[in-house]
Amino acid sequence: MRFPGRGRRLPRTVWLLVAARAVNRLGAFSLSFLTVLITTEFGASAATAGLVSSAFGLATIPSRLLGGLLADRLGRRRTIVLGLCACAVVQLAVATAGSLAAVAVLAVLLGLAFELYEPPSQALIADSAGPDDRTRAFSLFNAALAAGGMGAGLIAAAVGRWDLRWLFVIDALTCLACAAVVRLALPADPAGRRRAEAGSSGRTTPWSDPALVAMFACGTLFATVFMGIMVALPLALPGHGLQAADAGLLFTVSAVTTVAGQPLLRVRSVAALPAPVALAVGSVLVAAGLAGYAVAHGLPLFVVATVVWSLGDLFMIGRAYAVVAGLAAPDARGRYLAVYGTSWGVAAVAAPLAGTQLLEHVGAGGMWAAAACVCLVLAAAQLGIGPLLVRRPSAGPSAMEPERPSAAEPAGPVSGGSSAGHGGRRRGGRPGRRGRWPRAGAAGRE
Repeated sequence: MRFPGRGRRLPRTVWLLVAARAVNRLGAFSLSFLTVLITTEFGASAATAGLVSSAFGLATIPSRLLGGLLADRLGRRRTIVLGLCACAVVQLAVATAGSLAAVAVLAVLLGLAFELYEPPSQALIADSAGPDDRTRAFSLFNAALAAGGMGAGLIAAAVGRWDLRWLFVIDALTCLACAAVVRLALPADPAGRRRAEAGSSGRTTPWSDPALVAMFACGTLFATVFMGIMVALPLALPGHGLQAADAGLLFTVSAVTTVAGQPLLRVRSVAALPAPVALAVGSVLVAAGLAGYAVAHGLPLFVVATVVWSLGDLFMIGRAYAVVAGLAAPDARGRYLAVYGTSWGVAAVAAPLAGTQLLEHVGAGGMWAAAACVCLVLAAAQLGIGPLLVRRPSAGPSAMEPERPSAAEPAGPVSGGSSAGHGGRRRGGRPGRRGRWPRAGAAGRE
């Protein structure tokens, strides 16, 4: 028996997207200093700065949906380049803005451009990697975000002491560098006529798909917990006898765990888990880590708890995106991934409110315990939606699928009776039995 994701190299397109994401992430630190720029450069209050940041966050939701639509209609590569260049232009405008009103308008424009990049990048990964390799490919894509983030913090610490406006300039330059990599190295989009033919698929309305709606609900719950950790951890650490700045160390530990833990996804027993089981295991690990936060005293115990919940994140992120990509017809992947990705926009609004309210009313320990309970509920929900994630009949070849050289990945049989060689082109394969969970990767089969 051949286990998913073992013994095959990922396609060149995936590695190029991972490299481009790491380059882009190296400069993605300026938004953390947007409120600082508003308060120091223009003398605005913290409340005003918070409103501007919230306006940016809300604008990212339609941005992601538009990115998914353009990915399926305009083309993956074109949309990625468009989004990155638009971000670069707005970032440069922020760096030269002369008034608070201008910064507020530019923050909204930046939010509208900010997420255009994500859905086409994710759709291109799904197009390039075979169903059994998508979990590993999406996890690696997420690891590139973590790895770039580690370098971004060092750059921000150095440049931010000099001039905050230069942070936005450097961010713009990394966007342009990423756009250049994508434009020059990735496969070209299909011609207009082929895209029009691809748009004739019958199953292209994401919100009418109950499996996607269920994944979106679970994804929103997880994203809210994850974003709550990002927001609440610096605020909660003083209650545990630590300094707020220690959160930076713990976030670095999380990033290192995400990067170093990638080989775990190729372990036979892990790769063979059905998608609902893998997602539930990840939720339980996150719950265990947060429960560790609730009772921890001293930095070493917080480091251990951070490693535990970060392993849960490793189990969940790549697998969830692989499942969502497999629910869609090839020419609808951009929209499906965009809809699922809006869960992070919802969480960006909900998490700060929920986290701060819990911290104020039940304290740090109570907040972490409540978050752990939410993760256990999420684990049960993920097991419950398993029957919705059955394999679907093949949608047939799609004009949206890019051409890939046969040498990119050696062909070979995989579990479930399909072939994922040549970057994910598949032959024949029968749909799974109704009501049974697919094995790893099978939830991502069309």
